Amino acid sequence: MNPKLRLWLIGSLAIAVVIAGVYFATLKKHLRQATPVAPQSEEQARRELTQTAPANSAGPLTKTRLFWSSGAGDGSLMPVAVELPLPKDPTLRAKQVLNTLLAGPVDVGLRTLPPDAVLLAFYMLQDGTAIADFSEALATATPSGIESEQMAVDSITRTLEANVPQVRWLKILIHGQEVDTLAGHLDLTRTFLVNAKAAPMTAASATAEQPAKPTAAAPGGKAATGAAAPQKPAATGQRLTPANPPGKLAQPVKKP
Repeated sequence: MNPKLRLWLIGSLAIAVVIAGVYFATLKKHLRQATPVAPQSEEQARRELTQTAPANSAGPLTKTRLFWSSGAGDGSLMPVAVELPLPKDPTLRAKQVLNTLLAGPVDVGLRTLPPDAVLLAFYMLQDGTAIADFSEALATATPSGIESEQMAVDSITRTLEANVPQVRWLKILIHGQEVDTLAGHLDLTRTFLVNAKAAPMTAASATAEQPAKPTAAAPGGKAATGAAAPQKPAATGQRLTPANPPGKLAQPVKKP
């Protein structure tokens, strides 16, 4: 064979080998990038939720139950267990679990509260009545309808019942004001029964987080309780409805 032809064939073969090597390397890189990521396990998803949940204070990791939609489409709720750093103080504890509830579940389709809703303030009265003040998004972005509105309130009350045993009643305010309904149906002028067997509050715990002039509070910072008899807490699986509560929080008395 002609030496020049042999050199040409060898050179062509070497070039072909280099080109093939580069091609296969590029193809392997694209295949690696296109490989679908394995779905998160339930435990991984819960760990991610715990890590991203807003923390109000340092505390021991505590197994917490948060109530989100069951996904059945009937307004029922499902408890989800996560570990959160919960303080002992009931007010700080309640803020932590409610902020995590507002952050929402890993599956956004199981949300019970609007993603833009914010807990503006939370404080407790000595009789066990908790005041939760939410941003306007809770009222404007909650789907209108008795079932969706009831589910939103139920998720809050049941989450508090499961994690903050000092809360007996819950009063919901919107941007510091009492409103007639949540999104057109559910009555928010009343308080909601959370736990009829709530642990007694100490004066220090009740007053530690109260603002100087709480909105819609009676003189002395207590809600008007009326003569309503204590009711049994709702059984697991049942929806909480407005109980015969202390009623409307009395308005401040205007001084002459």
